[in-house]
Amino acid sequence: MYNLLIFGPPGVGKGTQAKLISERFGLFHLSTGEYLRKAIDEGTELGKKAKEIVEGGSLVPDNIMIGIVKEALIKNTTDKGFILDGFPRTIPQAEALSEIFNELNFKNIHVLHLTADEDELVRRLLNRGRGDDTEDTIKHRLHVYEDATKPVIEYYDGRTIIIDGIGEIEEINAIILEKLKDLG
Repeated sequence: MYNLLIFGPPGVGKGTQAKLISERFGLFHLSTGEYLRKAIDEGTELGKKAKEIVEGGSLVPDNIMIGIVKEALIKNTTDKGFILDGFPRTIPQAEALSEIFNELNFKNIHVLHLTADEDELVRRLLNRGRGDDTEDTIKHRLHVYEDATKPVIEYYDGRTIIIDGIGEIEEINAIILEKLKDLG
């Protein structure tokens, strides 16, 4: 059983690696970014609220994200575990998530932190062609990550596995799988 959080700046490959890990181990994969993009595309109430925020490159308010994550974990987590991709992004979200884990009796939470240099991230994000990925928005998102999300990594000190996110997808995945094997 793996209960995992995957972190890293925009463009580092969190979504790709989370998908591969979830498929490999049968984990419930919650990508908050994908969930929000789907809600925006479908024009749901949440999507309308989130559209302006996301297009500006800012973070969706904690109360909205916490509610989404709690509901999704309750409905979808199996005995094989879960992987959260894109959450938590702030200390208040991390604290709320710890309360959710305690309430739902989720133990042995591990954190994967993918890293890459800024020039590589900007290049990747411009090449992936999402509508919200302009160069200015990308740089803003990287600064938001630095200011808000990086302290969350420190919150999980002692449970974090740092992985270089530069390289071929398969190579990075093999490194992650080896690190997970070491967890037992």
